[in-house]
Amino acid sequence: MAETLTASALTLKDIAREAGVSLATVDRVLHNRPGVRPETVRRVKAAIERNSFQPHVAAAELARGRARRFAFVMPSGPNPFMQQIEAYLGEMSGWLSARRLSVEMVATDVFDPSVLAASLEALSGDYDGVAVVALDHPTVRAAINDLVDAGTQVVTLVSDVPSSRRHHYVGIDNISAGRTAGALVGRLVGQKSGKVAIVAGSQGLRDHAERIFGFNQVMASEFPGLSVLPVLEGRDQDDRSEQVLARLLAKHADIVGLYNVGAGTQGVAKALNDKALSDAGRDKVVFVGHDVTMLTRRLLLQGVMDAAISQNPGHEARAAVRVLLALARGEPILREQEKIRIDIVMRDNLP
Repeated sequence: MAETLTASALTLKDIAREAGVSLATVDRVLHNRPGVRPETVRRVKAAIERNSFQPHVAAAELARGRARRFAFVMPSGPNPFMQQIEAYLGEMSGWLSARRLSVEMVATDVFDPSVLAASLEALSGDYDGVAVVALDHPTVRAAINDLVDAGTQVVTLVSDVPSSRRHHYVGIDNISAGRTAGALVGRLVGQKSGKVAIVAGSQGLRDHAERIFGFNQVMASEFPGLSVLPVLEGRDQDDRSEQVLARLLAKHADIVGLYNVGAGTQGVAKALNDKALSDAGRDKVVFVGHDVTMLTRRLLLQGVMDAAISQNPGHEARAAVRVLLALARGEPILREQEKIRIDIVMRDNLP
């Protein structure tokens, strides 16, 4: 009985066998490369059409004999959201192996432009693609441009540097995220007037700067009874975030809302809890932050945190790898597939 080839099971090897040609010839036909006789091209295409062939990506990569290395330049230190991205990349090991891809993590101080730039410069010539959580600074911009000029595909991840020549940005619309946070704080505060605090990692991170911009837009236009205080910078560190917020809470007794733009969430929550214990009977400060982690889940369930603006770390990890691979292959990026969306998560709709 003749073997029946199905679209799901078909590989380059199957097409080569049916057309009576080599794997290399099938690969040349699929990618419109020269050097194949017209009759052979016709035979290969006929075999493809007869079997509704969809190229098996892993088989195609193996046939090309092409292995690729990608580097992910991520913040050093305990950042739960970034740790989630790294964990999701680890879960992709089988997918990566099938495509002869390797992903290596490079931890660095993304808040220090000279350190981050040096980390990027050290990657030149060793990697096909680099994804970087980037600081928007001239030194970092120059390092990104140098990588691009050297032939490396560069994707900014979570935080963008649009003035650089990076090839693509994978992340949310941070202005919209900040506006959403502003609307939540304003509406949850209600009719009260008072001050609103903002804790960020660094305003040099474009994602943080854009979130703050969007937040302030909504505060100024929709909630005139609320006054936004100058931004505190905690560098996404728990101890530093706790210290700067504790000092601010001691100075301003009329703080009614808080927006935590990045990480350092444990420290922010501790400063709020300590202040609540010392000011028994005082109204709770409305607290809106970012990302659904084990910590923010607990804070939401306890009522310490009121809402989290969530982005999908698994989607961001997968999108960054897929975009780098498409760029390395010279293939189009599926922009709608790789678009990262935001969700509002509260205690009652925790995933």
